[in-house]
Order: sequence, then C-alpha cells, then structure tokens
Amino acid sequence: MKNTAPSRQHILPTNKGPGPDRCVIFQEDALFPWLTVGENIAFGLKGRKQSRKARAEEMSRFLNLVGLNEFRDYLPHEISGGMKQRVALARVLILRPEVLLMDEPFAALDAQSREEMQCLLLMLWQELGHTILFVTHDVGEAVMLADRILLMSKNPGRIREEISVSLPRPREREGAAFAGLSRRLHEALRG
Repeated sequence: MKNTAPSRQHILPTNKGPGPDRCVIFQEDALFPWLTVGENIAFGLKGRKQSRKARAEEMSRFLNLVGLNEFRDYLPHEISGGMKQRVALARVLILRPEVLLMDEPFAALDAQSREEMQCLLLMLWQELGHTILFVTHDVGEAVMLADRILLMSKNPGRIREEISVSLPRPREREGAAFAGLSRRLHEALRG
C-alpha cells in the first residue's frame, strides 16, 4: 500500500543498514513471552529520552488504537493469534517508522481474524500515514489493501507486472470491480 494523502509524502530511506525508520512485521508475532501486552508494545520506547509517564501515555494510545486496552496486563500465551498480531503491529507503529514492511502477517489467522486485521491495518494506515510494503499470496487481500500490486515471478523472484488499484475506499469484496480485478490477478498469476 502506498499512502496517497497529499498532506504527507514518504520517501524510501536511502541508508541501507537497519534503522528505526523501517520496521518489519512477520507472519509469526515474535513477541517477548515474559512481557505483558503493554510491555511488549512499549519495549522499543526504552531507548528514547522520554519520561516514564510519556512512554506510558504512548503505550496506552497504541493499545487503544489496536483495541487491546483491556488486555494490557496479559501475557502473550493468554491471548489469541489475532491479538498477538495486533500487539506486534502496535509494537512497531509506536516507533513511528516511515516504512512498514509486512511479510504475510495475517497468513496464519482464521478468516474472520484476518479480515478484522485488514480493516484495522487500513484504519491505522489512514490515521498514521505510513508507507506499507505488504507481501501476500492472497489475491483478495492484495486487492483489498493495495494501491499498487507487484506480481513476482517464481524463479528467479523478479517483478513480472505492476498493477494499479484504483478502486475507491472502502472496498467491497462483493462488488463487480473487486471481482474483476481479482480475476485479472488470478489470470496473471497463471500466465
């Protein structure tokens, strides 16, 4: 997804090493099992020169953004897979990266949780304005989330085709335009 809001334009970072301007969310949540939900979210703020109160306020803000305020004191093994991905999302978004790289983050979720996470991601993208590079094998997910879809070849992995998604938001999976673009992508993947 690419944020097209005219008020904020992102430029991909030019430095090649790790940095807080780029964060990654993987298919596995990678939470610290000994930290609570709130502590996991606030973990990245420890290196910043902020008061404890300011860090707690930020953590509360992001707990609310992902809808987990009442689970702040739970450990990761006490929450569902969808909730774990919400924590993982909040943990990187609290760092305010310019670019968010997401590698099939919803692939292991059940259909209902996956759809809820897609809606949450779109809401957070609209509110926070990050540039998001989202990897998925799910055509419907790509059409629902993306402004631009890059189809990759198998071996070697190269960009085979770029498809612009001009469907208005919010997108309806049942709509003719959504179905048409999904069919086009399926055909391109087979070809």
